[in-house]
Amino acid sequence: MPGTVPSVDILTGLGLAAPAGINAPLVLLLVALADRFTGLFALPDGYDVLSSWPGIAVLSVLLVIEEVVDKIAGADHLNDVVQSVIRPAAGALAMLAATQGDLPPEVAVVAGLVLAGTAHAAKAGARPMVTLGTAGLGNPVVSVVEDVAAVAAVIVALVVPVLVTLVLAALAVAAVLVLRRGARARA
Repeated sequence: MPGTVPSVDILTGLGLAAPAGINAPLVLLLVALADRFTGLFALPDGYDVLSSWPGIAVLSVLLVIEEVVDKIAGADHLNDVVQSVIRPAAGALAMLAATQGDLPPEVAVVAGLVLAGTAHAAKAGARPMVTLGTAGLGNPVVSVVEDVAAVAAVIVALVVPVLVTLVLAALAVAAVLVLRRGARARA
């Protein structure tokens, strides 16, 4: 976004990319709504199709599908497989849109892919443990917690981007814990 401090745009991009790995349509819809209705975020030319009415409609439909499927044990695992490409791509898109011109596009894409991919791997890695440990009854609860965390991360990224480092630290800790638990479960 022209006229703003580049480091803030980079922090915003990082703060949007990470939760895209948890719920891509939710993050992209929140970004689109922020662009359309607030002064918190302005999508650059070429990305503003997200905040067009057709873009908002498509993202809304995708979010409804995600919200329903993600609450059903078994279906959520299949959804995580499908989302293995979509979530990191959404993270890269969010990072590119936020850092337009502040970072080389290749760096923004890689950062977005890595952050969203890490969040997605943690989510997809934890869900089978939740399903097995709760006979699927915990899946809707965990899904709601993930959604609330994604919304909170987007709000932080848009409103107080300097706190994004705390959000990213929490994501890193969660990812390490999930990976360790998964490794112990397989051993």
